[in-house]
Amino acid sequence: MFKPMQLATITIALAFAATALGGEKVIRPFDGKSLDGWNTKQKSGKNDKWQVGTAVVDKNNPRQLVVKPGGNEMVNTPDRHADSRDIYSDYKHGDALITLELMVPLGSNSGIYLQGEYEVQVLDSYGKKKMGMGDMGAIYGAKPAMTNACKKPGQWQKFEILFHAPKFDKQGKKIKSALLEKVTLNGKLIQKSVELAKRTPVGIDGK
Repeated sequence: MFKPMQLATITIALAFAATALGGEKVIRPFDGKSLDGWNTKQKSGKNDKWQVGTAVVDKNNPRQLVVKPGGNEMVNTPDRHADSRDIYSDYKHGDALITLELMVPLGSNSGIYLQGEYEVQVLDSYGKKKMGMGDMGAIYGAKPAMTNACKKPGQWQKFEILFHAPKFDKQGKKIKSALLEKVTLNGKLIQKSVELAKRTPVGIDGK
């Protein structure tokens, strides 16, 4: 399950795909036409402000996105923090190479949850010299990004995340933690071999 956590405005391109490791086919949970196969978490925000269209930064407010008709992008347009709900896919993944493109306006704060429980941070961190635990590409609560590969707000950015799911025995006991083997942002390595011993708070169900 893939979950972008929407604390602020963000748009996700059609390019999002999860490739199961081991030679299986590419899965595209977003068809570029509708939000079929996606749901919002009811208690994560006041409203559901997701649309499909073309996102542009508001000329009168650089912290806000507006949606133009047509286009094939998932766009979220809350007015303030917690104004819109988190969205997540029905598709459930294990080990996977996840590729997605996103764009955020000035000051945005969001996240990408792998399996709905492990967060890769999304933040407007453009120009920062020292990356913190809450900056773009951080493994929230675990490790900041190795370098700042963040583009200017309003520009498209590309993530590639090589993820290994946690492993469990027949009794349901975890015998191996999840692992982020590699994360690149805009072609630059920002995370390598990060063990995820615990889930990130505010996940889908906390399991």
